[in-house]
Amino acid sequence: MHRNRSGKLKTEHHLLEGLERLLSEIEGWNEVESIIPGRIVRQNRGRGSKGIFLKYRTLSGYKLLYKNGTSVQEVFVVCSDYDGFEKRFRERFG
Repeated sequence: MHRNRSGKLKTEHHLLEGLERLLSEIEGWNEVESIIPGRIVRQNRGRGSKGIFLKYRTLSGYKLLYKNGTSVQEVFVVCSDYDGFEKRFRERFG
């Protein structure tokens, strides 16, 4: 398995097109300790919503989903300030 770490971003999987730019931005936030992208899942059904979405809080941070219309990728964010991260995420991405 290919593993690579650049700053706070740890990659074991490829990134969907457009996700790297968003993660580079999130990586700069003070609340974020690390970012771990997960597997990519192809969707058979039509083009749904696109963008990055906050799914739920985990023991160490948050699970995000990035959707580009035909595929979905999980992203796990480890953060030191849950409320600060969620507030900033919602202000930036809705």
